[in-house]
Amino acid sequence: MADLVAALDVGGTTVKAALLDGDLNVLATQRATTARSADGKALAEQVAEIVSVLAEQAGTGAPGAVGVVVPGIVDEQARVARFSANLDWRDVPFGDLLESRLGLPVAFGHDVSAGGLAEFRVGAGQGCTDAAFIAVGTGIAAALMLDGRLYRAHGLAGEVGHIDVGHRILCGCGATGCLEAISSAAAIARRYTEHTGRPVDGAQPVVDAARHGDEAAVAVVSDALDGLGHGIRTLLTLLAPEVVVLGGGLFTAADYVLDPVRDWLSSALTFQRLPELRLAKLGDEAGRLGAGLLALDLLESRR
Repeated sequence: MADLVAALDVGGTTVKAALLDGDLNVLATQRATTARSADGKALAEQVAEIVSVLAEQAGTGAPGAVGVVVPGIVDEQARVARFSANLDWRDVPFGDLLESRLGLPVAFGHDVSAGGLAEFRVGAGQGCTDAAFIAVGTGIAAALMLDGRLYRAHGLAGEVGHIDVGHRILCGCGATGCLEAISSAAAIARRYTEHTGRPVDGAQPVVDAARHGDEAAVAVVSDALDGLGHGIRTLLTLLAPEVVVLGGGLFTAADYVLDPVRDWLSSALTFQRLPELRLAKLGDEAGRLGAGLLALDLLESRR
């Protein structure tokens, strides 16, 4: 049906899918373990099955379009996943592959960019024309809105996790000093375990321990927030967004981490504009809603 879209947020372990109407109302949902193959064909088959199940579950016909977003470096114009470590992909033309398999229009994009689109349209960034959405999760990436439009540069823009913030820790990308290597949820958990020998799952337990005076946790969280301050200052110097929307696992403890980042920026900025810092509103739904918006935009462009 022309006014319905299937929206899928594909992660390294889980696919979150929904059937949405033109107002983003959820008509059906599905979750599945991500099918993996280096050529993308296994995921294409899985997406086709999920779309069929969603339509059957909702009692509708096939959707008018399908939106799919994945992590990594995604050239949305070419509809190619240039690199996705989480999916073991290199140069997979997934947009064309999936469209051929489904026989439906397919919008293919990047998960953080799509999450930012959703936050800018229907979440914390509504009303902005120059804004950034920074997702602090397993990695760190940003969606950039400049003059009211998303800026992607063939998938290479927004990789703020690889800004050099001045430490000597080796990043997974091969460089040292990357923001992601000290401030991501994965880095916070890893560094706390290195300091204490106690494994933790993500940033939240470390932040909770810091709240209760755990010295190792305080040091690790302080380093992470300092790194974020440096990274955001670089972003402000280059692009001067009026609003920065912050989301991801670290900012579930907003009352503990947001004020220190704001204070860091207030004391460190000279000529740069201090942005309004806002917490993301859409949580884990941002990527899936963004995939739906991409599909709806595709439908609109073809009318």
